[in-house]
Amino acid sequence: MKNFVLKRVLQIIPVIFLVSVFAFLIINLAPGDPVNMYIDSSMTEQDVERIRVEMGLDQPVHVRYVKWIKNVAKGDLGYSIVNHQPVSTLIKERIPATVGLMGTSLLISIIISIPLGLIAGLNKNKKIDNVIGFVSYIGVSIPSFWFAILLIVLFSLILKWLPSNGMRTVGVESMWDLIKHGIMPVIVLSLYNIAVFTRYIRANTISQLSEDYVMTATAKGLSRNEVLIKHILKNCLLPIITLVGMNLAHLVSGAFITETVFGWPGMGSLGMSGILSRDYPVIMGFTMLSCLLLVIGNMLADTLYGVIDPRIKQGVKS
Repeated sequence: MKNFVLKRVLQIIPVIFLVSVFAFLIINLAPGDPVNMYIDSSMTEQDVERIRVEMGLDQPVHVRYVKWIKNVAKGDLGYSIVNHQPVSTLIKERIPATVGLMGTSLLISIIISIPLGLIAGLNKNKKIDNVIGFVSYIGVSIPSFWFAILLIVLFSLILKWLPSNGMRTVGVESMWDLIKHGIMPVIVLSLYNIAVFTRYIRANTISQLSEDYVMTATAKGLSRNEVLIKHILKNCLLPIITLVGMNLAHLVSGAFITETVFGWPGMGSLGMSGILSRDYPVIMGFTMLSCLLLVIGNMLADTLYGVIDPRIKQGVKS
């Protein structure tokens, strides 16, 4: 298992490097001149050129990339053009809010989807299965921004139960206030994952019910619930591990929309403001952090496969 983990860690390095190259090229070769964001009609051509030099845009793209990657190797992600702060400082300030939001939504997704998927699989083609399937299709299809606006209209404007934006009420530091602000963003981020996880668990449950070990366990006198919990549930967890790693990408992209709509002060809103203001250092910092999160998530998923299923662990050792 140690060799497997080491191999996966070594595979991460070229992936992150390639992502940094393509992201840097795409960002810097995009149409438009970021200098236009910082000039006005009273400036002369010399003033504009001075701004361009200060931003480092007077040098070729490959030269700027080499300088950037050298600074990143030293732990320096650059300096925000708009906020006039180190990008690493901005990320440190914002990342707890995003991690808390993503972690909570992921946990809720797993807790809700596992029993729903098992119930749907055990009652294939019955009424409850059809209801769960219908709700899952809605969860997969509904746009996140539309659902977020719908929740704000219902729970903030009409019912006035929950705050519509922000992470805390000014002057209030209670945990309940934080929870109230996080309820709607968590619901929006969780909906898609709940729908996807439920459908996969249902399909895997139906598949496992036809296996010989289920009939053997039943013949030995185990009840349906015992077979479900001791045998079927364990095998159904394998696809969920993979899906959790793969759906981190959806959580990261969903953070852009969700945090922007709800005014949540996390990485998503920071990345969106960086894109709108063409703040290159912030965009690159957010991109690389997202990439690192995704590749680590997939690596952990592969590792947990071996922990849950001994057959995979044995295959790795061989």
